[in-house]
Amino acid sequence: MTKMIEPNASVDRELLGKLVAMQDVLSISCVMTDAQARENVMHPDIKFRSVNRPFIGHALTVKLTPGDIVDCLDIFEIAEPGQVVVIDAFGESNTSIWGGLMSGLARAAGIVGAVVDGSVRDTDEAKLLDFPIASRYVSPRAAHTAYSGRREPIRINVPVVCGGLIVHPGDLVVADEIGVTVVPQQDWAEVYPRAREQADKEEAARKAILEGATVEELLNRFGRI
Repeated sequence: MTKMIEPNASVDRELLGKLVAMQDVLSISCVMTDAQARENVMHPDIKFRSVNRPFIGHALTVKLTPGDIVDCLDIFEIAEPGQVVVIDAFGESNTSIWGGLMSGLARAAGIVGAVVDGSVRDTDEAKLLDFPIASRYVSPRAAHTAYSGRREPIRINVPVVCGGLIVHPGDLVVADEIGVTVVPQQDWAEVYPRAREQADKEEAARKAILEGATVEELLNRFGRI
């Protein structure tokens, strides 16, 4: 495998905007998986490593090669605001493929977050940049690219596996301190109204609890707790 860069996936911008607008919903990763009957949750080892700032965006995917981890600088040739970089680094634990300068470049490009099934580093710099990263591991060891200059093999905007899920370019990625949930693009129209309804019910239930509602009253009104 050498280098392959595919175009960004076409997405429904109106529907994407509605989904992204749910970013401030409490426990949004939970709401989005509830709306998918408990499906499409990444492995819990994929967790926030820098700032605790929830993000929602459409996927720009990167597929690397086991044992030959390179930097993914080529994403900046096609990155667009609002995307989430999703990197399949095959769970590599000792070689990091995302660092502080990558976080700075990503923020400047309008990327809202990164999810890495592998290792990252310079999380202190990402915190200063207020750039959220979720990954499986953290390690100080850099990829070889800075020393060799080689930036392949790499494939961009192809289906990848991250956190045990297949993620396609353009899929919705939802991350918070609880975990990472993915919504396949073809399911957005079905999932959005369910997620919106669930979020509204939970907010109403919180208000009812503060007003003294009992468990029985909550179950009768909302059907679940």
